[in-house]
Amino acid sequence: MKRILIGLIVAAVLAAGGWFGFNLYVQHRATSEVEAAFERLRAGGGKASHGKITFELATRTLTIEDIAIIPADQPQAQIKIAGIKGTGVRLIDDIRFSADSIDITGIDVVLDQVGQARVNGSYKIPQLTMRDYAGPFHSGAAPASGSLADLYRYMLGQYASVAASSLTAPTLTMSFDSGRGPGGGGGEITYSGLTIQNLKNGKIDAMKADRATISVDVKQPGKPDKLTGEVSNVIVNDFDVTAIIAALDPKTSSDETYHRVYRQILAGPYALKTAQGLRIDIDGFVMEDIDVQPSKFRLDERFDALSQLQSAVPTPAQSREMLEKIAGIYEGVRIGKAEITKISIGTPQGTGKINAIRYREGDFAVEGVETPTPQGQFKMDRFALKSFSAATLMRLGAGLSNPGQTPSPEQMLGLFRVLEGAEIKGVVFPYKNTRQLVTIDTISLNWGQLVGSIPSKANVIVKMVMPTDPTNPAQRPLIMAGIDKLAIDLDLGAAWTESSGAFALTPATIDLGNLARAQARLALVNVPRGLFTTDPAQAMGQAAQVDTGALELSLRDSGVVDLVVAQFARIQNVSRDAARSAIVEMIRAQGEKIAASNPDAKVAVDALAGFVETSGQTLAIKLTPRAKVPLMQLMQLIQTAPENALAQFRIEASTGL
Repeated sequence: MKRILIGLIVAAVLAAGGWFGFNLYVQHRATSEVEAAFERLRAGGGKASHGKITFELATRTLTIEDIAIIPADQPQAQIKIAGIKGTGVRLIDDIRFSADSIDITGIDVVLDQVGQARVNGSYKIPQLTMRDYAGPFHSGAAPASGSLADLYRYMLGQYASVAASSLTAPTLTMSFDSGRGPGGGGGEITYSGLTIQNLKNGKIDAMKADRATISVDVKQPGKPDKLTGEVSNVIVNDFDVTAIIAALDPKTSSDETYHRVYRQILAGPYALKTAQGLRIDIDGFVMEDIDVQPSKFRLDERFDALSQLQSAVPTPAQSREMLEKIAGIYEGVRIGKAEITKISIGTPQGTGKINAIRYREGDFAVEGVETPTPQGQFKMDRFALKSFSAATLMRLGAGLSNPGQTPSPEQMLGLFRVLEGAEIKGVVFPYKNTRQLVTIDTISLNWGQLVGSIPSKANVIVKMVMPTDPTNPAQRPLIMAGIDKLAIDLDLGAAWTESSGAFALTPATIDLGNLARAQARLALVNVPRGLFTTDPAQAMGQAAQVDTGALELSLRDSGVVDLVVAQFARIQNVSRDAARSAIVEMIRAQGEKIAASNPDAKVAVDALAGFVETSGQTLAIKLTPRAKVPLMQLMQLIQTAPENALAQFRIEASTGL
């Protein structure tokens, strides 16, 4: 029995010795692996140091204290970490390891005088916890090229090589200082409640920050300002960094497919204010389906261009190149939807509100605007730009960036390529300093079917009511007739059909509410494509091929005849009946002269006289070419011999209630 007891004691001593020996061996190996990683940093020219390293075998916990790193290629950067504690550390294979959790405390990153603006910045994360972590022992060799694109691709590649079920940080504080000089300033942004869920293969299911507080000192001429604010509920759903890596890889320069970077970004409410009394409140912000196309979203080229701009003031050529690069970025990004809702902007003069700013598939709209003006309240239901292209606008700006050089007509017409139309609806605002209001129901402009830079199809719609102006001499007859408002309803459409060579103005309508409604239809034939040019000589040559088609005019009297009669009566100091009779006689007398050379004109003269004799009628006139009527010849006849120009047409005219 005694021998058995002694044997058990010896076995226990040997086991204990083996355990402690193995534990010391494992700790030594862990220390060696960590030291090797730091040595690789030092071998690359950087500075790297650490404090105590321990490894507890029972819980497989690795602890590293007091880490300090200064990268070789970024001597202006300093990284300090109070401690790293990995629990449940295990080997996956020869190059990767995993941990049940990794707790990092006291992260402090300092960036000194970064970029041309010489900005000092820092990041502070008191506590960062990663759960179910898996990643490589050490990062691969950093790129030696010095290219900003290569550096970003390397960093994102390291990010894509790790996995974790969650990352949490109670706070992250970012501060910056760009100095005291012109354009300088500093500030601090603190994020609270940071979480990342399911990081794997460069993809994240969700990222969230409960709150972000902002404090920025704004240096400006005169009185410095301070911007403070808070943003709540910043959420990113489905983020894929591999799409950005693809856009940074020169090997994907021919990839024309779209890669989704974000499925959704949400934030809000916002609250921002300045010391000068400006306050901005936003209920929420959302963006969805943000994609990039590597063949156009050439970030490597954009970064290279940025790094080559060394002068403080870029030359015109550099500015054009930069705008072209920015245009490429816009062209390579596709956004399914973007919205900012319920915006309130408060100033000492009053508060303005915008219900929503929306973007969807190229259409941009601002809705529900209310804002004070010195004359009174301004309201607008909607302002919209149709098929807006930021890339085209940038390229147009690049072409207009030559100082002192007048833009060519072709460059100015390039605005038609930026968008395909604009619309304003539901506008109400005070007219000058009066209590009367201007009301715009609709102003809509649309164009398309560009030939070069010139639209061959267009439409204009205007529906509005505005008060008459007593200070305008031209409007005094309206005021004297008791007309205090002028209602305008304009609809003008024009289109060219290349297959037939026909150009039609159908219909062109203007309705002056309480005065008259006029409508015109015009047709041109044999209109060649070459007429749509900014070259005057070419346009004149092509215009010689154009022939005139039919012309139809109609005029509905809603008070304009009585207005003309009343004005004539005042001028002649006669009764209105006498004035009406005198006008009719003048029309008939003038018509007799015209009818002498063109008998067809008599029917038009009689119709016009009848139109004046009885108020409230509609006058209709149609001119049909008797034979081929070249447009240029007709225009010349109108200037030199109007009667001969009219003789080229068969005239039909009528009146009716």
